[in-house]
Formats: sequence, structure tokens, C-alpha cells
Amino acid sequence: MARPSAPSSSTFSVIGADVAIKGDVSASSELHVDGRIEGDIACESLVQGESSVIEGAISAETARLAGKVSGSITARQLVVLKSARVEGDVHYDALTIEQGAQVEGRFAHRMPSQRSTDKPAAPVASDDGEPKLTLAT
Repeated sequence: MARPSAPSSSTFSVIGADVAIKGDVSASSELHVDGRIEGDIACESLVQGESSVIEGAISAETARLAGKVSGSITARQLVVLKSARVEGDVHYDALTIEQGAQVEGRFAHRMPSQRSTDKPAAPVASDDGEPKLTLAT
């Protein structure tokens, strides 16, 4: 039986705390990860739970990290919460880091030539070409 398709803006996928995946994960909309992934993740929007572990590269338009990540991260808008532990290089357009978050790696603002040309980028607040870094308290 065919399921009616919902608009991509209202769909999301959840990887529960009891799920472990070995292999790459791709999602066309929002992905919420509470479990463990050993592989690369490519999605529109990533939300990582505090108990989650991701071992692999992350590529997303927006990402909100709260758990452990071992691998490079590329995101247009990235939020690293205080419970997050990141080991790897971070490439971003806009970055917010809560006090207490731990990141071991290099930060690099993405230049226009490094951005994907597959999709038009959504406007970023105060996008004057300068890197945007916000420290949250």
C-alpha cells in the first residue's frame, strides 16, 4: 500500500538510542540521531542527542550537536551545545558554541567557492561576507 508523501519541510527521521548503524546515512530532510552511527552522514538538517555517538564525517545545511562526534563537520549553520564533544575539523558559514562544549580540531569559515552549487543557499542573517561566530552562554 502506497503512503502519501508529505512535504519535505515537515518530515524527519529518528535514529533511536537503541539503534547502532555501521555505514553511511543520507536523508533528504531532518535527521534526529540519539543512537550510534559509524559512517558518514549527509542530510539537510541534523539534530544530535546528548547520548549519541557519530564516528564519521557530517555534511548538513544546519546541524545542532549535543553528543560525541569523531570526524569532520561541514555545515552552513552549526550549533555546538555544551554537552557536545567534537574531535575533527569544522567548516561552517555561521557558528554558535555554548560555553562548556569541547572541540579538538580546526575551525574554518567556508569560502563561497567551497559551498555546494547543487542547491541555492538560504539567506544567513547579517551575511556581509565575514565569518560569523557566536558564543552562547
